[in-house]
Amino acid sequence: MLNKAILMGRLTRDPELRHTQSNMAVASFSLAIDRDRKGPNGERQTDFIDCVAWGRQAEFVKQWFTKGMLAIVVGRIQSRSWEDRSGNKRVSIEINVDEVSFGETKKSRESNGYGGGSSFDSGSQIRPEGNDFGSQAPAPSFDLSVGSSDFAELSDDDDSDVPF
Repeated sequence: MLNKAILMGRLTRDPELRHTQSNMAVASFSLAIDRDRKGPNGERQTDFIDCVAWGRQAEFVKQWFTKGMLAIVVGRIQSRSWEDRSGNKRVSIEINVDEVSFGETKKSRESNGYGGGSSFDSGSQIRPEGNDFGSQAPAPSFDLSVGSSDFAELSDDDDSDVPF
């Protein structure tokens, strides 16, 4: 089965960081995402999507994201059943965050009035697994420009050392 959601929207509030009984960090935040089409009266329609990040991902979100910032979230849609204080059964649909990235550069955020204070550029992200850079390190970048290679071109008739 496939369950993958990719969302881009603005945070509706500052992320809220809590810890479980086993001291696992959990950050909750919501994204406001405009729909492509306007409503019947020409008004813009917006969806508000709840997101939950865990562990280092949660600490990253709490440290670097604030209300109004544009975020790109990759994760899984999940439902959660619970009972409110009045005893009514409730169901919540939310995104369990696997990755989160900045949706705009620091310069763009500042010009839009969303200061934030982050030193990351667009595309910086943290993944919960397989990332050996701390939660404050930007994603690595590589120079792939033409002519920057240390490899030499082989002539077409140089197939003598190919093992197959």
